[in-house]
Amino acid sequence: MAASKPSKKSETIEIRLSYEAKAAFMERCRREQRTASERIRLFIDEQLDARPAVRRRRRASWRIAAAGLIGAALGLGAAAPSFAHATENSRAAFDRLDRNHDGILSYQEFRSR
Repeated sequence: MAASKPSKKSETIEIRLSYEAKAAFMERCRREQRTASERIRLFIDEQLDARPAVRRRRRASWRIAAAGLIGAALGLGAAAPSFAHATENSRAAFDRLDRNHDGILSYQEFRSR
């Protein structure tokens, strides 16, 4: 079975940039031992490939969810003393309304407050 040949590179893109930017880009390509064309083709391929963007979004979603959980845990921890205080006050108020102390608040007991 014959291996498929890569498509011929026949299209060009012309870009304008400053001499300093071009010189810095060419130097970086030399350090990476790549041609400028190869580096630009890799950049275009990365931009056209949707999968890395999806991975980044998933990672960001995970971080947002984790931050929300941590915030909720810290918020509940800070609010716990006020919940306990509200429970004590609520119990005392219920006991004052429950005149016959049967643990059930009747309409008559509620109305006579």
